[in-house]
Amino acid sequence: MLGWFRKLLPREDRFFELFERHSRTVVGGAEALEQLLQGKDIDRWCQKIVDLEDEADGITAEVLLAVRRSFITPFDRGDIKDLIQSMDDAIDTMHKAVKTVKLFEMREFDPLMREMGGVIVQAARLVAEAIPLLGKVGANAARLNAIAEEVMRVEGRADDLHEQGLKDLFRKHGNGDAMAYLIGSEFYGQLEKVVDRFEDVANEISGIVIENV
Repeated sequence: MLGWFRKLLPREDRFFELFERHSRTVVGGAEALEQLLQGKDIDRWCQKIVDLEDEADGITAEVLLAVRRSFITPFDRGDIKDLIQSMDDAIDTMHKAVKTVKLFEMREFDPLMREMGGVIVQAARLVAEAIPLLGKVGANAARLNAIAEEVMRVEGRADDLHEQGLKDLFRKHGNGDAMAYLIGSEFYGQLEKVVDRFEDVANEISGIVIENV
């Protein structure tokens, strides 16, 4: 009875606009990271990620304020907060990778790092595809679940690249340049964590589907 009554009340659907704006900043950050890993115009792409992370933080703050002010939300308030926070964590982790690049003045990146950049873009675009579909969860449940499963597969690919990258670093630097190994392994770890955060987003989306279908 309560669920039927809630459906008759006006909803705050501006959340979907904010989610989509945020997803675009995340895709932009992922694409900038992929360009950064090519080893050209590194400072430019680092700054692009920093700027997009700032923009994403602002959108996140808008979502959290709207949650507090809205009488009726399109789905559970906790789910809204968890979804936007998991999306924000993804671009925050990209920002952390940028800090490592700047701190250690990285100018060259291994082929597997570049491949992980492509995986990150793939995950970001999948999330960006899913976000608008949340406006009609029931009608889009099958596609939302398929996207979540695809993100899981992408995350598995990132794990494989991370593991192989560490092995390659050890073969290259294990008996010599320990600092190069440590820096490389730290950076591989951060790239892998970016994809982990997209897996978190996919899990949040799956949870929303389960609760609202």
